[in-house]
Amino acid sequence: MFYSSIAMNFKLRTLMPVLPALAGLLLFVPTTPAQSAPAAKPTVADALTFIASAEKELGDMSVYANRAQWVEETYITDDTIALVAEANDRLIARETALIYEARKFDGLTLPPDARRKLLLLKLGIALAAPQDPALRAETTQKAAQLDAAYGRGRYCPDANPDHCLGIDELEPLMAQNRDPKELAALWAGWHAVGKPMRGDYARLAELSNQGARELGYADTGALWRSQYDMTPEEFQAEIERLWRQVEPLYRELHTYVRRKLIEKYGDDARRPDGMIPGHLLGNMWAQEWGNIYDVVAPPSGPMPYDLGAILKARNTDPQQLVRYGEGFYKSLGFDPLPESFWKRSMLAHPRDRDVVCHASAWDIDNQRDVRIKACFQPTADDFVTVHHELGHNYYQMAYRNQPYFFQNGANDGFHEAIGDSIALNVTPVYLKKLGLINEVPPESADIPLLLHTALDKIAFLPFGLLIDKWRWQVYSGQVTPEHYNSAWWALREKYQGVAPPVARTEADFDPGAKYHIPGNVPYMRYFLARVYQFQFYRAMCQAAGYKGPLNRCSVYGSKEAGARLNAMLAMGQSKPWPEALKVMTGSDKADASAIVEYFQPLLDWLKEQNKGEKEGWTLPADPLK
Repeated sequence: MFYSSIAMNFKLRTLMPVLPALAGLLLFVPTTPAQSAPAAKPTVADALTFIASAEKELGDMSVYANRAQWVEETYITDDTIALVAEANDRLIARETALIYEARKFDGLTLPPDARRKLLLLKLGIALAAPQDPALRAETTQKAAQLDAAYGRGRYCPDANPDHCLGIDELEPLMAQNRDPKELAALWAGWHAVGKPMRGDYARLAELSNQGARELGYADTGALWRSQYDMTPEEFQAEIERLWRQVEPLYRELHTYVRRKLIEKYGDDARRPDGMIPGHLLGNMWAQEWGNIYDVVAPPSGPMPYDLGAILKARNTDPQQLVRYGEGFYKSLGFDPLPESFWKRSMLAHPRDRDVVCHASAWDIDNQRDVRIKACFQPTADDFVTVHHELGHNYYQMAYRNQPYFFQNGANDGFHEAIGDSIALNVTPVYLKKLGLINEVPPESADIPLLLHTALDKIAFLPFGLLIDKWRWQVYSGQVTPEHYNSAWWALREKYQGVAPPVARTEADFDPGAKYHIPGNVPYMRYFLARVYQFQFYRAMCQAAGYKGPLNRCSVYGSKEAGARLNAMLAMGQSKPWPEALKVMTGSDKADASAIVEYFQPLLDWLKEQNKGEKEGWTLPADPLK
């Protein structure tokens, strides 16, 4: 199961899925300064006037860009691709021009809010583009082409053009199939969609780097890492610190899962280096492993209920699924979703056209025109995904009264973590209150539930870390196009202990088979979200007065927890993220200890199960050395 990025409006775009990060912009017409007397030195009043004008301009234009993007993702044609590329070209040009114009106010002593707005403006482009109009147009066209290439990607088993499968059809097969040879064929078939992207991706990285350097950054990766209220170097150190807190838990889980897979698949799962073949983990990218719970479940502790089977038996349709999520937020004191949400969202796959099914949440008008784009099914995964995506929408509505430049998450990890923290409340207690189960299982049933959760939450952590680590290496030049694929697998082996099921070469471009690479969505937000969400969840449980094991808490119905949450959401990006974190948790430091506390019973159990097993895996020689 995977919770998509939000496809938010183009403003200060830390958040949107495709062509994403092409932050808000308008038509840029270069001008030549007149040969006249030197301009007067800018004043604070000039800066405030500039900021107000830029906020209105970008806010107005973001609505048009959002609508163009929405149409392109829900109705993929050559025309909609061209339209969104054109809109992005105009937007990038204008924001770039405003960023350069804002430089004249450097050195002024401004009010704190004004100073922060200028900073956010300068950091707002996740996909920078060169100033040259032709190169800027090429940048947006390459981004549009890559996004569409993923959306149109198909695998045709037996080379039958009448039976081709998109990723939304392949994912259930990867989740349910238990034949290792068929799984390897599905894996290889989908990963082939990346091959044609390599050249376009290399060119897009080159263009983006040129744009980032023109803005004063070493490369696009440095630009991305500058968006966290700390230096790029401090941010890299912060990420590694958090990973070290959770790595022992991941390694215990890896050891246990590897043994269970070998028990089932024998030599198809056994490798001398101790890695796990990626096609056996129930997910096309081996990023989350919950789909193989049946393979690794404790024999004496089956899952106490099957939520997916319950939803199917009740013929739960996509709208009913979303109503469950809306009900949770309403129980915390939040308003119902606007009527326009139900009229304008895409909750199921249309029968008549290509769409991007990847679930995402949208804020079209910076006020209350919020939407979800997804192809929901009555599954346990989608039940959780609904709660996650609505977290984006409620965050967007909570900060709608902030000035435009502050209408965003405290950082992009916050935006992802909100819905995930709510989804942690999908506990037996909550399901019983909804009438979906009749009894709350005893604490003795917690190990199966925790293991199932860890297969998604903990298994994801190294994957969430390595996606952007690969891109940072690409952008910095440490990894060149002729080493794209080997560098990709070097990181997957190092952090995940996962290996490809079939031989890979530089003729392949496996990063392109993961949506967020061709979609150009920064990914570190998802790693951060996995840390923040447990901090948020623990803080809400404390606000609700909950006493007991953390994993059994549900704040459903707690207005106190809702008030604590809303106080942080309403801040938007008006303050550095540590201040927002402190409003929610009482601490201004990211801390993964809540993860360890939540999974402590499972960690103790895994250590017992893994006695006598060799932990970890052996890495091959570094291909770049």
